Amino acid sequence: MSDTDQTDVEQSGVEGGDGRKRDLIFPPWTDHLVKLLGMGAAFSGVYVVFLATFGLSPNMYAVGYMPEQPIPYSHALHAGELGMDCRYCHNSVEHTGYAAVPPTQTCMGCHNQLHTDSPKLAPLRESFSTGEPIPWVKIHDLPGYAYFNHSAHVTRGVSCVSCHGRVDRMEEVYQVEMLSMGWCLECHRAPAENLRPVSVEEVESLIAAGLLSDGTEGEGGLDPRAILDDARVTNLGWGSEFTRDDRKAMGTHLMKERGLLDAEGIPTVRLELLTSCSTCHR
Repeated sequence: MSDTDQTDVEQSGVEGGDGRKRDLIFPPWTDHLVKLLGMGAAFSGVYVVFLATFGLSPNMYAVGYMPEQPIPYSHALHAGELGMDCRYCHNSVEHTGYAAVPPTQTCMGCHNQLHTDSPKLAPLRESFSTGEPIPWVKIHDLPGYAYFNHSAHVTRGVSCVSCHGRVDRMEEVYQVEMLSMGWCLECHRAPAENLRPVSVEEVESLIAAGLLSDGTEGEGGLDPRAILDDARVTNLGWGSEFTRDDRKAMGTHLMKERGLLDAEGIPTVRLELLTSCSTCHR
């Protein structure tokens, strides 16, 4: 339609069913607008599906992330087969916010006598001779705006396994959990299943409540201190024989002992503070 014809239509209007001329309600260019809006709606639907599919994928949260390290260190060998405690290498985990990466000197405490000619340990020996640190690749890397304190968790009975999985079975460590805000909040709202006793008194309380066995039917059971040592947060296999309900019952009892729940199991202010924004964003 030429500009002259379009002007004529706009001036003359359109002919209705009764043969009478009627004025146009909308200008002709709105036909194109409707088509564009339809295309936009279709694109938005595809975008939402794409966002839900890929944005919520575990891959977006680095689940399964297993970078190649400068030295093929096996946690399955050291923490699993040899039974080395996590704190031997990550010795700051109970006292600071960070689980320190061990310095070269820690590794050389053993490897100045063991496997001294292994080609796999050449980077270790070079680091020891030059003083340059080993460039380990960080795996569990939280964003800078999220504050996480290791000591605040492990000293309250949250085991390494809750966040890092069975590291003692991993040849190469990889990320097993999403470590997202929603994932953390799930535990902060209901941490019972992830709690372990951290004192002799808590062990004795769990035994008295019938929630934890002392290893015997009658008198002369295991020393509570031995049970506490077995339940330490760095014993990644502890409690594997418990059902989910067992762990929840023990954790709920501990939450009441620690004032996170009242006697009736209702959350207290202390528990509500765990989900306060300022707890993780400072």
